[in-house]
Amino acid sequence: MSYQKMRILCFFDLPMDTPQERKKYRLFRKELLSQGFIMLQFSVYYRTVPNRSAGKKFESLLTRAIPTHGEIRLLYVSEKQFSEMLLLVGEKTKQETIISDNKLVVI
Repeated sequence: MSYQKMRILCFFDLPMDTPQERKKYRLFRKELLSQGFIMLQFSVYYRTVPNRSAGKKFESLLTRAIPTHGEIRLLYVSEKQFSEMLLLVGEKTKQETIISDNKLVVI
């Protein structure tokens, strides 16, 4: 049997309006980290698995861990697809600083 390494991408939206919802968010995030997921960007985590059938284990674990008012999406991509991901970054805004020669001396 040949194995095709894959990545599971986990996208999630969880409400964070109340302190209780924020606590559930933190617990869900801790569960992702304890299962070997790595943060790609806010609310997007990934994990490498040997094949799709091995990833089914994580589907059931995340199904049990999801808060009642949340959404999770899982996407399986091959290593080749993941390696071809493009990172597009916009130009960071530069704050203009005004430099003045005026000096105030208070004695």
